[in-house]
Amino acid sequence: MGLELATRGLGFVYPDGTRALTAVDLAIPADQRVAIVGQNGSGKSTLVRHFNGLLRATEGSVLVGGEEVGRRHVAELARLVGISFQNPDRQIFAARVSAEVAFGARNLGLPRAEVERRVTAALATVGLSQLAEAHPYDLGFSQRKLVALASILVMETPVVVLDEPTTGQDLRGVERVGEIVASLKGERRTVVAVTHDMRFAAESFERVVVMREGRIVLDGAPADVFGERNWPVLKSTNLEPPFAAQIGARLGLGSTPTETSVVAALASRGASG
Repeated sequence: MGLELATRGLGFVYPDGTRALTAVDLAIPADQRVAIVGQNGSGKSTLVRHFNGLLRATEGSVLVGGEEVGRRHVAELARLVGISFQNPDRQIFAARVSAEVAFGARNLGLPRAEVERRVTAALATVGLSQLAEAHPYDLGFSQRKLVALASILVMETPVVVLDEPTTGQDLRGVERVGEIVASLKGERRTVVAVTHDMRFAAESFERVVVMREGRIVLDGAPADVFGERNWPVLKSTNLEPPFAAQIGARLGLGSTPTETSVVAALASRGASG
C-alpha cells in the first residue's frame, strides 16, 4: 500500500543562496504514478529529495503519509520512501551486485532468508540475475542504474522515487523500467519519477507535473498536459510534447493517439488524396 505525499508552500534555498523551490503546493494520493518534468535546474530533484529527508524545507512543510517530515530521521523515512538517484555511482559502494542490492534490506533487520528472497526477486525484476556476483563497476552505466534501482526495490517501500530512470537505457531498458513502474502500481505503491523523457512520462504515468524555475506550471493527466493548448507553456520550459502528441494534433486525434487510430487516419488521408 502506498502513502500520500504532500508539500504545502514548500520553499528551499541552498546554503550558497540559490533558491531552488518557491511556494510549491503538491498533493500526490497514495498509489498514484506521477512524472515530474522540466528543464535542468527547474527544481525537480530538489523537490523529491524532500520526501525522504535528504533535504529539509526552508519554508513550508512536507508530509509523508499525512505526517510532517519535520526533523524525522532519514533512517525512519528511508523505510517509507526509497529514492533511486540520477547518478547510480552516488549509491553504489559494494564489491558485488548482490551485496549492493542486499544492503538496504539487511539494514531493515530482516531475516537472512527474507533478504535473499528479496534480492533474487529484485535482480530478476531489473534483468540482472546473471550478474549477481559481478562487481558493479565492471558494469556499464545503464546496468549500474538498474543495480541502484534493484537496491531500492528490495526495500519494498510504500513510496518509490525514480530520478531519471531511463537515462542511458536502450529501448529494452526503457521498456523494462516502464514495466517496473506498472508492477509497482499493481502493488499499490506510490511512484514518482523525475524525467526528461516525455514519451516515458506520457506512457507510464497517470499524471504529469511540469516545473519551471522552482514552481509548478502545469499539473494534470498526460492527455491534458501534452495537449496542443499547453505547448507554449512546455516551450517556455524548453520541453517538447511527445512525438505521438505532435502527430495526434496534426491528425486531429488528440494528444494520446493509439497506433491504430494513427494508421487509420493516415490511410484515410491517403485515400482522400
